[in-house]
Amino acid sequence: MDFNYSDEQTMLIQTARQVGGKYGLDYWRELDAKKEFPAAIWQDICDAGLCGIAIPEEYGGSGLGMAELAMAIEALCATGAGSTLSQIFMCNPIFGGITLAKYGSPEVKRALLPQLVSGKARFAMALTEPDAGSNSLALKTFARAEGNGWRLNGQKIWITCVPQATKLLVVARTRKLEDVKRKTDGISLFMIDVDRAGLTHTAIEKAGTNTLPSSLVFFDDVRVEAEELVGELDRGFHQLLDTLNTERIVTTAGLVGTAELAIRLAVNYARERKVFANAPIGSYQAIQFPLAEAHIKAECARVMNYKAATLHDLGKPYGSEANMAKWLAGQAAALATDRAMQTHGGMGFSKEYHIERLWRDARLFKFAPVSEEMVLNYVAQHDLGMPRSY
Repeated sequence: MDFNYSDEQTMLIQTARQVGGKYGLDYWRELDAKKEFPAAIWQDICDAGLCGIAIPEEYGGSGLGMAELAMAIEALCATGAGSTLSQIFMCNPIFGGITLAKYGSPEVKRALLPQLVSGKARFAMALTEPDAGSNSLALKTFARAEGNGWRLNGQKIWITCVPQATKLLVVARTRKLEDVKRKTDGISLFMIDVDRAGLTHTAIEKAGTNTLPSSLVFFDDVRVEAEELVGELDRGFHQLLDTLNTERIVTTAGLVGTAELAIRLAVNYARERKVFANAPIGSYQAIQFPLAEAHIKAECARVMNYKAATLHDLGKPYGSEANMAKWLAGQAAALATDRAMQTHGGMGFSKEYHIERLWRDARLFKFAPVSEEMVLNYVAQHDLGMPRSY
């Protein structure tokens, strides 16, 4: 077991820090206030080759693994973005890249993966539904066979970056729940154009992650062509697990970067701030201990995430590790941003010191993309061998 970064990994981390450092905290505060997509930094990320880290070389990527992608995302998020930036990686090299690289047809790979790497194509995934939530097997969006394609009808909610996307990965039933023996059967994946007749979307007002819109998406008899099926018909749920588990790795990387950033801001403030005595507040254990605890949790999440990513890259099972890493990282980022705000006192609640944005954005990831409770359900059932509880 080697905990040293390779020369290539070190170079990737340095590149990510350089790209992220060009923008910094003020850039993200301004975009958060405007609710504006961070197009400039995303294009720089693509131009630097960071979007294509885990995409095969034949399609313009670097042909590396999830471990390298996680390292780069950590570094980028720690420069000022916080957890929000990792969501753009979820949408693109995960929902678009990993899904197509594993299950896309040769023609679709050649058409879309180079565009993803260059930033010309952007992706989103439509999975969550109003009446299903974490129970993805209860989804009702249905693709009805018609000729050599399908007609898609249904509704999705909390879909990230739909207005910016050119392609949408849609998870739909192609066989109704009552017509299958197993709930996991009869689900298929489609990669369709966002700009298509019958597909509409509307923004959801929310507390944080303002630079990335979340939308309600409606499908009203949307035409889906035969070549837009991703992978095997009716077997999409098993394919989807690869997407969802790699999504957790990316989420964790962003939260580790967020914790690192929040702790650094708090420590810098605590070193200078003096209140009751001729000593900085950072000398008080009441300030030190929570930040130290957050740092410990973040480091544990980082190591577990590297384990999950490495197992993925070796072609071994990694679902438990990816879930545990995400749980740890959500706890770490929540604690780090909360105690960083407490360290700043009243100024932590102001826009000036950036903590409130990190705090708002990180809160989302205690229940997304998988809730803490569902992670504990998974670990209890799959790692401890306990009866299924849901």
